Amino acid sequence: MESDEPTGAQRGELAASLSSKYGVTIDVPPVPASSDLDLRKPRMAVPDSLASICSTDTHERAVHTYGRNFSDRVRAFNLQFPNPPDVVAYPRNEADVEALLDWCSGQGYAAIPCGGGSSVVGGIEPPDDYDGVVSIDLGGLDQVLEIDEVSRAARIQAGVYGPALEEQLRPHGFTLRHFPQSFEFSTLGGWIATRSGGHYATNQTHIDDFVESVRMVTPQGIWESRRLPGSGAGPSPDRMVLGSEGTLGIITEAWMRIQARPRFRASAAVTFPSFEQGAEAVRQIVQTKLWPANCRLLDPGEAADALGSDGTQAILVLGFESAELPQGEQMHQVIAIARDCGGSVGEEQIRIIDGSGEEARRPEAVGAWRNSFINAPYQRNASMGMGLVAETLETSITWDRWHAMDAAVRGALQDALDRVCGGGRVTCRFTHVYPDGPAPYFTFEGMGRPGAELEMHEEIKRAASDAVIAAGGTITHHHAVGRAHRPWYDQQRPDPFAAALRAAKSAVDPNWVLNPGILFDR
Repeated sequence: MESDEPTGAQRGELAASLSSKYGVTIDVPPVPASSDLDLRKPRMAVPDSLASICSTDTHERAVHTYGRNFSDRVRAFNLQFPNPPDVVAYPRNEADVEALLDWCSGQGYAAIPCGGGSSVVGGIEPPDDYDGVVSIDLGGLDQVLEIDEVSRAARIQAGVYGPALEEQLRPHGFTLRHFPQSFEFSTLGGWIATRSGGHYATNQTHIDDFVESVRMVTPQGIWESRRLPGSGAGPSPDRMVLGSEGTLGIITEAWMRIQARPRFRASAAVTFPSFEQGAEAVRQIVQTKLWPANCRLLDPGEAADALGSDGTQAILVLGFESAELPQGEQMHQVIAIARDCGGSVGEEQIRIIDGSGEEARRPEAVGAWRNSFINAPYQRNASMGMGLVAETLETSITWDRWHAMDAAVRGALQDALDRVCGGGRVTCRFTHVYPDGPAPYFTFEGMGRPGAELEMHEEIKRAASDAVIAAGGTITHHHAVGRAHRPWYDQQRPDPFAAALRAAKSAVDPNWVLNPGILFDR
């Protein structure tokens, strides 16, 4: 929300803190106003039949130009909008989506599906080689249409934001229970199109696990899978939609597996002398298949930033939840494993809710981590224009290669920070863990030169991405590919599969208007 954005006083405090931390003088730049925007004029006229759902408003076009990664925020702060969409469309229903795609396909205009616009990989950025670009905002398709209480599934429109989705399920006693960090700013369709990673750190980690059936509009007609709990009938149509990033069609609705709202909970925070010892505990916990909902390991630097600790210990944030069964026994089993691996946890750092409705106090470290996690997007906005170069990247790797990757990526990041920024820091946490490996999430920060942040950031990010691929990891665990990860996705993806994707796109989008340049080229 706008009220959550940093105030002028908060930006001044951050500037003073960064000045002291990096030994430089930082002047707080003024926040630009949307009235200062000067965009290229729209290059095409909207048909009368679509005029009521289309806008060429300057502010709306600017909002739909970028996502939310470091480069996007720097360019937006500096009012750099060289290639905005020409038109922003707001379909009210699926028929409007079909009409918009017919128009774009017939005229050869790029059509970019947009949910909440929270992409951090350039996933909604207009291509620069089309004569016209239409951003199709799905925010008007925001309803839970149907609930099957027997099968525990719901038919939900793709444009609904996370909080609105949960509010519509709540009166029925259900939840989707998918909480990515962008929960407030992202939509169901976006989660599906980008294979979002959410609340669960083990077991059900991706939106993939909740999809029962997807309905998508393509220029060649409706793509809808049969609603089933599982099927062995050939390659899954839904699996092809998951992660398609708007290149094959526009998702309009989906049947999603839902669950009863949790009543039983347990949470704890365990400290470890080192990140390595914490990682060993996490490996044993997840391979025991106790499936904690939260199993996030923070290295000492992350722990200091998020929890205010002294920066000498790693911290493992644990959580269990269920609508049906008490979770205390599972928590005690996990804590026993953690202690055997060198972890320490006091009784005050354990909370167990027995389902009676009586809320126990959340352990201080767990609450601090949750608040830090939720507020991170706003904190990133505070430093805009001050020269700080800071970003995150995530991957996954098998346990046998984890230590080598950790050393390689940290080394590549620190070397690049030293070379580009004259120093900086690197931290890491596990966001998700699997029996065969973790999903490490690296954060880097260094003080750059105001005006040169983009070039400096690009060099640092490139060094880290090269190291991830060389170590055998994935270029993205849950942030999608977009434009930012394309060079490394091209290395990761098998060539015959790329050819198959191009053929699929040509079949459903023969004029190649849907989000061109994402995932593959013509």
